[in-house]
Amino acid sequence: MPSIAASFLLSAIVTWLSIRYARQRNLIDHPGQRRSHTQPTPRGGGIGIAAAAAIFFALPLFRVYPGFGAAAAALVGLILIAAVGWGDDHFSLAAIWRLLVHVVASLIFAVALLGQDGTIIVALFAFATTWSINLHNFMDGIDGLLGTQALFVFCVLALLGQHYAQPAYTLAMLALAAATLGFLPFNFPRARVFMGDVGSGVLGFLIAAAIGIGLDFGLLIPSEALIIVSAFVIDASCTLLSRMLRGRRWYSGHREHLYQWLARNQPSHARVVALYMAWNALVVVPALLAFEATAGYELLICAGVYALGVALWLAGKRYCLQSTKVRKIDHVPA
Repeated sequence: MPSIAASFLLSAIVTWLSIRYARQRNLIDHPGQRRSHTQPTPRGGGIGIAAAAAIFFALPLFRVYPGFGAAAAALVGLILIAAVGWGDDHFSLAAIWRLLVHVVASLIFAVALLGQDGTIIVALFAFATTWSINLHNFMDGIDGLLGTQALFVFCVLALLGQHYAQPAYTLAMLALAAATLGFLPFNFPRARVFMGDVGSGVLGFLIAAAIGIGLDFGLLIPSEALIIVSAFVIDASCTLLSRMLRGRRWYSGHREHLYQWLARNQPSHARVVALYMAWNALVVVPALLAFEATAGYELLICAGVYALGVALWLAGKRYCLQSTKVRKIDHVPA
């Protein structure tokens, strides 16, 4: 489809231009204690995803949501999130201002999509969208992880749209997949540019918006949506809860996500990405297929996926801690 190819090309071209721009403006992330890379790398490449999504995600949905409906609200929210992320990539904005914009964008979209369902539903979805924006920002710390996860989510949602004969939704999801794919070669397996807050925030918002529209179309149910995004939700939520229980400043920067521990214990970021994609292939996809065959057991399947995910998160952290201790002992001078 021409719009899919155009989304890919626009994302790739803008990403390539962003590298030159970042070098000219000295928008460079240098290696540091809380970073997982070893070479100075430009940031802000996610502007390519934002540019392509702003055009090719909203356009097919305007046929379904005319006027200032969900499509227009999603476009407004995307622009707000991209703007504050772009600003943060340049000037390191205060967290409170970023969060305020996230909440406003999430509320605009939630009201447009679900306003008729009542205040509580709108508030819950706005909260979930805000959490998605920040969750995906937290999980954007190694080469290719967020891009491959977003690509997986959009492809699954596109397949659901195709399965339930919703061409506008399918086209919108394929456009998002193409925009993400246009960025990925610049970020994986070795990053020539980082996504930056402009990219991670936009992808977090778009994933929540895509799921919300899918729910509105009746293509999936909440427990199914939770399974699709389980890889990131489990890691981010378990890490946040763990820090809170240990009395840490949960809102401050850290390197305690499982993917960060794994990155310090694996020879390459690509191996860590492969582990997360293995979760999607070996757990998420079978669980989604089970939804089709076992109607009435959706909540049980979702609970099983999350129980398994938490167990693997705990086991993974334990393995990484033990490996770190072994390496320290091996390097003690005789």
